[in-house]
Amino acid sequence: MASAPEIGDIVGDFCLPGGHLDGETFHRRNHTLCEQRGRPLVLAFYLGDDTPVRTARLCSHSDGMARFRFAGATVWGISPQGLDSHEKFARNRRLSMPLLSDEERVVAKSFGISAPLIALHRSVFITDGHGRLHWKHVTAPGATCPPAVTLSTRLAGLTG
Repeated sequence: MASAPEIGDIVGDFCLPGGHLDGETFHRRNHTLCEQRGRPLVLAFYLGDDTPVRTARLCSHSDGMARFRFAGATVWGISPQGLDSHEKFARNRRLSMPLLSDEERVVAKSFGISAPLIALHRSVFITDGHGRLHWKHVTAPGATCPPAVTLSTRLAGLTG
């Protein structure tokens, strides 16, 4: 298993199935990290669809998409659930960001956030346009992740 990336490291490429809600259509496709080269990317790892704390935070991220777009960034939510669960979650909460499925927790393990009893630690990673890790926040069990306004501040001035 690769070691977790540190600030300044180039994050290794990965490919995960995912989907995003656009109006009434949930578009499914594979998402690769390298396709985001040239623009900042926020990777928001969460425990599961419809879990209370993370649902509120993901809704905050989705509601704050204008801030992220202004900063030139894309946001991906990543959890161990499958695409059917992600689609239901996106529809119920009207989430517009892509939700990626890491069912085997391969990507979570590569980021060093896989945890035996809770599946993974709530975490947020921001890469710059070159794929270099710019900022990360990994929580202890029971802690919360930073809100969208904090993340958009971290993105200010970050360009590809």
